[in-house]
This record gives sequence, C-alpha cells and structure tokens, in this order.
Amino acid sequence: MTTLLLARHGESDWNRARRWQGFADRPLTDRGRAQAAELAERLADIALDAVYSSDLRRARETAAAVAHAQGLEVIQLRDLREVDVGSWEGLTRDEAEARSPQGFQRWLAGGNGWEHGESYGEMSERVLGAVEAIARSHQGGRVLIVAHGGPIRAIHAAALGIHVEAYRRIRPVEPNARLSAVCFERGKLTEVCPAGRIDELLARDQRERREAAAQPPSPAG
Repeated sequence: MTTLLLARHGESDWNRARRWQGFADRPLTDRGRAQAAELAERLADIALDAVYSSDLRRARETAAAVAHAQGLEVIQLRDLREVDVGSWEGLTRDEAEARSPQGFQRWLAGGNGWEHGESYGEMSERVLGAVEAIARSHQGGRVLIVAHGGPIRAIHAAALGIHVEAYRRIRPVEPNARLSAVCFERGKLTEVCPAGRIDELLARDQRERREAAAQPPSPAG
C-alpha cells in the first residue's frame, strides 16, 4: 500500500485576483509562500520518500519548501498541471460569464465552458495516469504530490469511485495549501488511509468528502 499525500499549491497572484489560471505559470504571493512554509512545518515529522509537483511555478515553489526541509529534490511532472482552461485563462468569473454565457452555464453544471483547452475528463485521465506511475514507483512508501485544485479533485473523485464532473458539483475546490491523502492499493486509488502522524483533520476531511459523494449532484461553482 502506497500513501499519497496531496497538497494544493499556495496562493498565487491570480488566486488572489480570482482569475482562472490553467497552464499560466503564475508565482506565489507572500501569503502563498507563508502557506508553503506552514505546510513544510506540518509535515516536518512525517518522513517522505519523494516529493512530486506540477511543473508550474506555483506548485514547484510550494513543493520546494517541503522538499528542502526533508533533504529531497522536487520531481516535476507536466501531467500534474491544472486543467487547461483555454480561452478563459486569465479571466475572472464575471468576465467569463459576459464573454460566454452559455459556456459559463455548462461550467456551473460541472463541465467546461471554455473554447480550446481540455475537458475535465481529459485532465483527469492524464493526472490519474501520472499518479498511478508515482504510486507504482514507491510501493509501500509515502510521497507528497503538490498540484492544483482540478487535479486534486480528480484524484479524490477516483478514490471515491465517482466521475470528476459529478464531484465538481458536490465538492468545492480545495483551499490553497490544503493537505489530504489517498492510498494506492491493489492497483487502484482508495480513500484516506493511516499516514503516520497526519492529524485528525485528514480523517474529518475524508468523512466530509464521503458524505458529499453520497448526495445527489447539484449545480455549484
């Protein structure tokens, strides 16, 4: 059994401005760097075998804070990137709705409303392929994956056995630098499992996700 600790990157400048980022390579804010330092402190007593991250700057910088504290290097993977939001990159919600009202309604319903880019299903497929490869490379170990809101939701959805688009309608995106965990066992992702001194917050978060997954989907942003 492999334990996969998951963390969304710290706050970036476009998080603060509430703009879609997608593949845009945005930096952390001062608050984001402080969140990365807090994440490293939280994991200080939990031995990691490796630290992986998306190759985008906001994830790399967050992962580096943890890796440095553990004497590890960050292994960057392009397949851990956020969903490519195509024509919506850099837009706020209001701007996206004004430019593409029908697309915005599709997005509210759980799909993607942008032109070009990729679907949530396509993003999920590439992310889950990367996660499986990571897990198989560290069988029986414990690793940290620093990624983005979309990829982490895709991993949670797979562990809960539901489609990422349905999960989007019942669970909001993870806050910046939020820590969660799943396991990879017998060739598939499973729900949160024991992870050393990871505190009760993870167990509480998992209960909330399980309860949300049991409810019928409803439109949500």
